[in-house]
Amino acid sequence: MTAGAEWAIDIRALEQRFGGQTALQGLSAQIKRGLITGLVGPDGAGKTTLMRLLAGLMKPSAGTLCVEGLDPVSQTLNLHQILGYMPQKFGLYEDLSVLENLRLYSDLRGLTAQKREESFKVLLAFTDLERFTDRMAGKLSGGMKQKLGLACTLLGSPKVLLLDEPSVGVDPISRRELWRMVGELTKGGMTVVWSTSYLDEAELCAEVLMMNAGKLEYCGSPKTLMETMRGRSVQVRDLTGNRRRILQRALRQPQVVDGVIQGDAVRLVLRQSGVQPELAVLEAGPDAKFVDVAPRLEDAFVDILGGHPGGDSVLAANMEARTLGAGVDPNAVVSARNLTRSFGDFVATDNISFDVHRGEIFGLLGPNGAGKSTTFKMMCGLLAASAGSATVMGIDLKHSASEARRQLGYMAQKFALYSGLSVARNLQFFAGIYGIKGKEQRDTIANMVKVFGLEPYLKTHAGELPLGFKQRLALSCAIMHRPAILFLDEPTSGVDPITRREFWTHINGLVDKGVTVMVTTHFMDEAEYCDRIGLIYRGKMIALGTPDDLKREAIQTGEVDITMEEAFIRLVQRVDADRSKFL
Repeated sequence: MTAGAEWAIDIRALEQRFGGQTALQGLSAQIKRGLITGLVGPDGAGKTTLMRLLAGLMKPSAGTLCVEGLDPVSQTLNLHQILGYMPQKFGLYEDLSVLENLRLYSDLRGLTAQKREESFKVLLAFTDLERFTDRMAGKLSGGMKQKLGLACTLLGSPKVLLLDEPSVGVDPISRRELWRMVGELTKGGMTVVWSTSYLDEAELCAEVLMMNAGKLEYCGSPKTLMETMRGRSVQVRDLTGNRRRILQRALRQPQVVDGVIQGDAVRLVLRQSGVQPELAVLEAGPDAKFVDVAPRLEDAFVDILGGHPGGDSVLAANMEARTLGAGVDPNAVVSARNLTRSFGDFVATDNISFDVHRGEIFGLLGPNGAGKSTTFKMMCGLLAASAGSATVMGIDLKHSASEARRQLGYMAQKFALYSGLSVARNLQFFAGIYGIKGKEQRDTIANMVKVFGLEPYLKTHAGELPLGFKQRLALSCAIMHRPAILFLDEPTSGVDPITRREFWTHINGLVDKGVTVMVTTHFMDEAEYCDRIGLIYRGKMIALGTPDDLKREAIQTGEVDITMEEAFIRLVQRVDADRSKFL
């Protein structure tokens, strides 16, 4: 087999079957040399299967593959000399230092002593890890771990680089840095296939392959696909009333394919250009208006996949409205006062104060290692504060943590599921923890199974679930006792936009029933759903307000509008700039 002058990868009629399931169906595509090609699609689309086939880790059921002139099946050893593959869970050894990980992977690559020292020098400078060579990999932030994983993958100077979700769980600043580094690699002629659930990331790719249910839905320039949506992407601005309910009403209209909240506005994708729902039906207020906005790749993605899953939450519909107990301040259902946590000489959170109102979505944002997860754990009663206080429903977590925890549901960043137990057993276990027994337990579990579509997976071990269903199971376990407060630590990390919309439909529905939500996220479009945001950096609260408040704080002279991601980055960089003046 030979690669063409233009193509680095040639895929012809590729199929992959696992027992009775078909992961890839007749897939054909060519990937150009020296460019970044994005691989996007919903959970279960076949993206990781395709990556593994390209890496020569599996044999296809049918069809052919050619990677730089090599057959991944019959020429595997030769392929591995020119290919780098970074899977979703890259195998860093957390009890080894940065330098020891590099040495281990250079041994696996068979690099000579001279070549390895040259490579280490270049890669450490490239990833800005020179200062951290002695740090244990397990002590690195999420962004630094991904940089180290990338450095290990680049040992041996591969011609083709396969990156499977490299930016999952990584903050916007580190994501931008990763993208810059990989972009530099293509200038030297390297071919990169970048699988991602971030559609704004995919917009930056030279080309994208969009997959669904094992089939190729689109192959080409993201800009070309985005232009097909011109005139169909609009915002409803100058709203009066509840944004969540306006979005819910909009998603019921036949003219609307998709919708999300964007700060004080609601963004909609229309089924046809210029055909809008009546503003009176949306009950958006007397001053509301439609404004055309630039289309996004995510608009086209959701449209191709059949549209938004719907704005009405079956979960919320089956839940009674939550009320506050006597004496609980509705403006401080969750409260932090001068909250501080130290680990030895290191201060992870420093005098953080905020209040969360009843029925509010409050977002805690910040770069990896900023202190937000530490704050989150203290607010849940999972970590004791070194100083200051935290209360939930008026209950002091320092003195009555167990009582406070009964009031809330917690979905951890790293799933608190038992991977060796089946889905059914996990549901039964968590129901038992919450004291739900007998018929009530059976009815509650049946409701969770129905709402989250878990029926086909009841006998599957939780550790073997697709990511989207792991998230669904984790959320169902967190809310089955119908808590008044919900703590969500990066609840949609790594899931596709359709699944993300499904989650936020449920969250919005719960909030309308009086549930109070605290959430952390690295996905800035998701942060737009928050009523207010606390931005934490270097252990301190550096900004507090609505999403649009933070954008206004970061906007520069002459700009009309900026994204939430741009606001996040600028506010963090402003702190660093101010700090550098005194160093």
